[in-house]
Amino acid sequence: MLIYWILFIGFAAGALIERPTRFDPILWIGGLLMALIIGLRFHVGADWIPYAEMFTYSGRISFAHAASLSDPAYFVLNWGVHRIGGQFWMVNTICGLIFVFGLIRFARTQERPWLTIVVAVPYLVVVVAMGYTRQSVAIGVILAGLASYLNDRSVMKLAIYFFVASLFHKTALVAFPLICVGTSRNMLIGVATVTAVTYLMYNKFLSTHVDLLIRNYIDVAYSSQGAGIRIGITVVAATLFFANRTNLGFNDTERAVWRNFSVASFVLLAMLWIVPSSTAVDRLALFVIPLQLAVLPRAWKGRMTAAVGVITVTVYSAAVLFAWLNFAVHAKYWLPYQVYPLTT
Repeated sequence: MLIYWILFIGFAAGALIERPTRFDPILWIGGLLMALIIGLRFHVGADWIPYAEMFTYSGRISFAHAASLSDPAYFVLNWGVHRIGGQFWMVNTICGLIFVFGLIRFARTQERPWLTIVVAVPYLVVVVAMGYTRQSVAIGVILAGLASYLNDRSVMKLAIYFFVASLFHKTALVAFPLICVGTSRNMLIGVATVTAVTYLMYNKFLSTHVDLLIRNYIDVAYSSQGAGIRIGITVVAATLFFANRTNLGFNDTERAVWRNFSVASFVLLAMLWIVPSSTAVDRLALFVIPLQLAVLPRAWKGRMTAAVGVITVTVYSAAVLFAWLNFAVHAKYWLPYQVYPLTT
């Protein structure tokens, strides 16, 4: 598990000494190293075998077939890597680069970019990016879209980001209304636009797969061990948001977005007791993780000095990483970390 701690400590060290700057090349270099750690992993992640089988399958089908499958961008990427004689690690590296680009672009819109990534490492980076590849790419694209939307509040531009995210994982659509509803300059136009775009993307990506999703998750009642704990981490961020929202330094648009995400996190927590499949809820909860990245690095404001706040958030994040690596049921699929050139 040493590599995970090296990754965490590297960004934690940056968080302790970071200063506001227009451009931080060291942050991007750190992001590149993170993408390589994600991309060059070998037999890391609980879904490694299914993803490897998707790669093999993509080499036997046509482009048209790959583009017609669920999550077409991922299958087309696999198809393309096959056609140039590439290997599975290339798919993972490209996905890692997309994810990290979105993460850093979002982090750079926050007051403390390095600390934002420290919060992301224990679960979003280590577990999601190294385990749920398609969802992680979708989240990376959403984070890039969030960075754009918080800058210019363009619903249509955000819709393009979500369109791309949905090509990698269709359930990414659930986060689109959370960002837009209640944040438009003109409420009526905003709601009408969000409703129209959501409906169009639902028809394009989700409508034909709803029955399959219900059969796979709800009817079978799959259970994800630790789903309550993982959602609980986001609920902690939601609680801190509502308890201290006037002191977190968000503008009106940001406050509306994170209010929606906070409400959604409580709804997801309640759904664990209502929906037969905790796995279905767990997968949807991945798309409210950005709340953690926005709120936790600011949670100390109004309560302690900046230095103490950064240390507190870093220690909290380290505790999350330690708990997951040592006590999570599925952590065994991440241990030991193996890298392609040394194991093949």
